[in-house]
Amino acid sequence: MLRLANDKVLKCVRFTRWSLPIFFCAGLVLTFGQTASLDILRVEGGPTITVAVARLNGIFKKYGIEIQSSSSSSSNSMRARLANGQVDIVDDGLDNAVAMVLGGVDVVIVTGSKLSDQELIAQPDVKSAQDLRGKTVIVDAPNTQAALLLKKILLLSGLKPNLDYQLKTVGTRRLPEMQAHKEYAAGMLSGTSAILAKRQGFVSVGMSSKLIGPLLYHGSFARRQWAQDHADLLMRFVAANIEAQRWILLPANRAKVIEIIMDSSNPEIPAEVAAEAYAGMVNGPGALTKDLRFDVSAFENFLRLRAEVEGSWGGSPPPADRFYDLSYYDKAMAKMRPQR
Repeated sequence: MLRLANDKVLKCVRFTRWSLPIFFCAGLVLTFGQTASLDILRVEGGPTITVAVARLNGIFKKYGIEIQSSSSSSSNSMRARLANGQVDIVDDGLDNAVAMVLGGVDVVIVTGSKLSDQELIAQPDVKSAQDLRGKTVIVDAPNTQAALLLKKILLLSGLKPNLDYQLKTVGTRRLPEMQAHKEYAAGMLSGTSAILAKRQGFVSVGMSSKLIGPLLYHGSFARRQWAQDHADLLMRFVAANIEAQRWILLPANRAKVIEIIMDSSNPEIPAEVAAEAYAGMVNGPGALTKDLRFDVSAFENFLRLRAEVEGSWGGSPPPADRFYDLSYYDKAMAKMRPQR
């Protein structure tokens, strides 16, 4: 039997397909983890293709979830909203989770969805990293994620922050800031922003994947206590994203994914830019991870980067499993039909 919100009771028949329990309840069809009313999940982060596909294809609803998404103008604001409970999950750069733990907030990473494809993009008159000496470079926040990559790339050229160049915090919209302010000499960009910038005459003076190595850059994290209290809901969110990631990576869906990339961009981007971005998602240095698998070694690389650049943990990072819990992922995979 199923009791609805109005206390009406329905008789249900249960059977199993694809290792998922399916329920027929007086005209309602409910699948694994799904209830008559959808569970609300508040997700913060930059607009990601995986979340967009899961929503557009009805995958979240299949798993009994309604997503309320939001995005902040800066990573500082994003972290604050998660810390104070304004959002349930952040789907964004994973070093933000590390920074929160360092700041005393007990959060836990549950998935890692893509590697870093960040590039140091500079104004057209800049030909090399050395040309940034004495210049101003822009960051979202001065000591997390993209800023760590920027500092490391410039350190490789012998440039030190606040001595050889100045950092300016401008938030997440770095390309528009560089377009509007020629004095902003460079910033870290990725995906469609980096592609558009290079088509407009900006130049790449360093790619993180080549200069630093593979880094696990993007994924989902939540407050640890919230995750424990909402384990089933979190597991369903992970399962929905795994299914969406599988759909994105199927070659047969290429044209549809490119269309979604175009429609999800603000402002809308040309088809050729979306196609280039899709190619990077599938085969580029910042490729999406298969089945949302968490690449531990690539995550450890980011911890070492933070330890080196910021001096965190006295320069020696702790064990990586301090920051992640893959039990929700493992349970989601156990419930899903194996990919052929």
